[in-house]
Amino acid sequence: MNTHATNDLDDIGDDLEITKVAKRESAPGTWVDGTLAGHRFSALVFPEHAEVADYELGTSKISKLWVQRIADKKQVFHWDRGLDQKAADATVGTIVDFLCAGLADYVFAE
Repeated sequence: MNTHATNDLDDIGDDLEITKVAKRESAPGTWVDGTLAGHRFSALVFPEHAEVADYELGTSKISKLWVQRIADKKQVFHWDRGLDQKAADATVGTIVDFLCAGLADYVFAE
């Protein structure tokens, strides 16, 4: 999902740190927490695409994604089976695009 035009964050992902991966016990899906480019995120990812396409962020297999800027603890993006808060700026858009492009594949790689 390309939420923003290409910007100058060519090295996005170099500092990606996954801090927690927790499979949900009550329902399918896995919660993934981490940090990236000065931001904290929490995502609910699935091994397969959503049955209802509108519940998924693009084709990412992510149904929930929260992004917070670490410096001021401001929420800068929120998706919960639909867009609740658009990306605050191009940097956040690039972070969202990066996570959409490969977070689920990373979590469910065998």
